[in-house]
Amino acid sequence: MTTQVAGGRLREVRQGLFLSLRALGTKAGVNYVTISRLEANKQRATFATIRKLAAALGVEPAELVVRE
Repeated sequence: MTTQVAGGRLREVRQGLFLSLRALGTKAGVNYVTISRLEANKQRATFATIRKLAAALGVEPAELVVRE
């Protein structure tokens, strides 16, 4: 199952930590192209991917998803 990531929030948190797409990708174990597409709202993410990104960014997963 996938969900829509709040791309703007993901980018904001990543940039606030001065992480490049590649650096976050390495830290989270997620391909940097995937992260780029999530930030641009061109791709949905699995809950596992959201958890990995949230852990790497030090935020709760709920901060990175669109509330419908």
